[in-house]
Amino acid sequence: EQGTGPLVLLLHGFPELWFSWRHQMAHLAKHGYHVVASDMRGYGDSDSPLSPKSYTVIHLVGDIVGLIDHFGEKQAFVVGHDWGAYIGWHLSLFRPDRVKALVALSAPYFERSQNTRSPESFRQMFGDGCYIWQFQVPFFIILLYACVYVVRQWSTIITNAYIKY
Repeated sequence: EQGTGPLVLLLHGFPELWFSWRHQMAHLAKHGYHVVASDMRGYGDSDSPLSPKSYTVIHLVGDIVGLIDHFGEKQAFVVGHDWGAYIGWHLSLFRPDRVKALVALSAPYFERSQNTRSPESFRQMFGDGCYIWQFQVPFFIILLYACVYVVRQWSTIITNAYIKY
């Protein structure tokens, strides 16, 4: 949180944290805005409910409305990147009374539809390599991080051995 003036909320994407906005925060604050970038639900230091049902777009939009209320404002300028833009689009749809303006970075507007935005639809559009689809596979993310951990450990061992000689 930085600055004073009209409220600007910066919504990060995946796999980011509020920290991704640090340079923009300083610039906007310097130009007369009250800038807030917080970790979205389930990221960084935010609460991480265990149930996937706690991460619907309705819940995430509610979190943003709660932020606006927390700062005693009726409306905010909203800037979203990636999945943050997706939440920004839906905030504008569900609660247009709370949004002064929306800037969506790296995420076009997708019309809201029960049929076209299921994880399976992402698989059909982008193939089996689409991370949105892969995250639906039980234990995929756990195995992915386990592999990353092993590679990191081995690369550290090999690098340290190389430095010694």
